[in-house]
Amino acid sequence: MHEELELPPRVVIVMSDQWRRALLRAALREVGYDAIGTRGAREAALILRSAPDRGPVRLLVVDQDTLGSQDIQLFLSQRQRLGNPDVILLARATVAPPDGPWRTVLRRPFSVADVVHTVRQIIPLAAGHELDLPDR
Repeated sequence: MHEELELPPRVVIVMSDQWRRALLRAALREVGYDAIGTRGAREAALILRSAPDRGPVRLLVVDQDTLGSQDIQLFLSQRQRLGNPDVILLARATVAPPDGPWRTVLRRPFSVADVVHTVRQIIPLAAGHELDLPDR
């Protein structure tokens, strides 16, 4: 358990668009998070709650486009299996977000820097993990 506190928190990005997911993952890694990406709720089911040499899953960043009506229940059960981490929903500009356990909803348009800033607000990094980079 002590080792878990020393490892950077894992942030899981659930986003179907490969390039946007890769950009966000890289930006989060650059500031010190252990960011991993999945294409959708089914692929996210492969993520383990704890893994050797990795911190706990502390946050899910979910693109609304990945949540079809059938995927919301799957997503909710996977979130529970991961220990109920906080969730940021990346919502469409013109469609109301579905009801869910969202800690924060970011509506398009937003930048990668906006998402990183929100992640940093929700789960600040421990001393030694945070890199000295501007928030925005």
